[in-house]
Amino acid sequence: MSVRTRLIAVITVVAALGMTAVGFVVYLEERGRIIRQIDDLLAANLTSARFVVENPIDDEPWESSAAALAAVVQRAAPDDNTGTVGIVAGEPALVPGIALDVDLLSTPGFVPTVVDRTADGDAVVGTYAEDGVVWRYLGAPITLPSDPGNDALFAIAYDVEAELAEINSAARVWIIASAVTLAVIAGAAALVTTRLLRPLRQMRRTAERVSAQALSERLPIVGRDDVSELAATMNDMLDRLDEALESQRRLLSDVGHELKTPITIVRGYLEVVDADDASDVRETRDLAVDELERMANLVQDLAASAALHGPSPIRPVAVDAADLLHQIVRKAQGIDGAVVGTGTVVDVVTTLDPARVTQAVLQLVQNAVTHGGGRIVVSSALTDDTFAISVRDFGGGVADADKEAIFERFHRGTDAAGRSGSGLGLNIVQVIARAHGGTATVADAPGGGALFVVTLPLKRANITVARDLHIPPRPPLPVGATVATGKGASADGVHPHRR
Repeated sequence: MSVRTRLIAVITVVAALGMTAVGFVVYLEERGRIIRQIDDLLAANLTSARFVVENPIDDEPWESSAAALAAVVQRAAPDDNTGTVGIVAGEPALVPGIALDVDLLSTPGFVPTVVDRTADGDAVVGTYAEDGVVWRYLGAPITLPSDPGNDALFAIAYDVEAELAEINSAARVWIIASAVTLAVIAGAAALVTTRLLRPLRQMRRTAERVSAQALSERLPIVGRDDVSELAATMNDMLDRLDEALESQRRLLSDVGHELKTPITIVRGYLEVVDADDASDVRETRDLAVDELERMANLVQDLAASAALHGPSPIRPVAVDAADLLHQIVRKAQGIDGAVVGTGTVVDVVTTLDPARVTQAVLQLVQNAVTHGGGRIVVSSALTDDTFAISVRDFGGGVADADKEAIFERFHRGTDAAGRSGSGLGLNIVQVIARAHGGTATVADAPGGGALFVVTLPLKRANITVARDLHIPPRPPLPVGATVATGKGASADGVHPHRR
């Protein structure tokens, strides 16, 4: 069964159960009311009979009990579904002058039953349910002090089934009306569920059409209910999927482009190398090793970038920001060609991933060495809700055309021709900043050069962090190191010989 069919069935069944319960309760209440009304009418007839006996015509005493009984039978108010009879000496003797709905003499057992029940002289209200009838009756003996020996009995009865038949007719009308109402409810439920579930059917059809080659499908958003919010959420999800797939396609294209050049170079030189010329073999070998190292750096950068897109890219802990900055500066001073100084340092305890922040800042330092010369200043700043680390160089700066795209993957600036690098370093910096909920930006530094800033949300820790970060001394440069070439730099910007 479809969701639409189940909803219609549930709504209709619940409505039917509710209407049945209400109808049953109303029927029981009405039935009880009719039974109580019959007893009230019988009690009223008893009161009327006593009044007639106690107030004879013209204030003349009754001649006999039979005369009083005759007056009671004559004055009994006829009602629907009733019958009366006057009984003298145990036998029916008087009946009304007009035909009533119930003939009490039609069942031979009624009169003897009433006579027997009133043998002690008291009025009795009871039920006679024999001979195929159900009567609620009143038996009232008529006795006079002046005629104690004359046995007279007044009897009146209501046909209970006939009285209840009136609400049975109403019940049949209720059943018909309920059936029509349920049909209307089912129709309305079908109409409403069809309209409400239409967006879900569109979602299903859209999901069937969506593939890795076609993510342009979007759901129409109509109204402001939960279904429209679901459609908006689905559209956002499709946007993210489209962006992720497009990013994946760009990554594959960029990686293929980046790897194609060194492979082509190595292959070209290997095809023309003179195996008998030792000098040519050595030059070709050096070139191949250099290109392979460049490809290895690219693969390492890709692995680092992929790790930052995992489920837990960062592991924030409480860190003394001042100690962390000094440690980063010490490490940065070990990069070939870097002359790193310390600017303003703020003293605050915040929550961040020290390893990832160190990786990002060292990458900025390596980038500054490669593109901005060796002189670098690392500083930190604090606002009410952010903590920022900046890396300033004194080179030619970043062109305005590159400022927006410089953090994109594989983007190379207009001045990067002939310089090493995979184009992933600054993208890794941006990913680390975003993983912390912050940003990475670049601006022109006062007096020339570029100013890279990693801004992170300030999450003050409510604990005291011991200043136990070990700040190593600046390591000596290796003998024969090549300054400011950047060759052989790893993904975090630290030369392999400096690890």
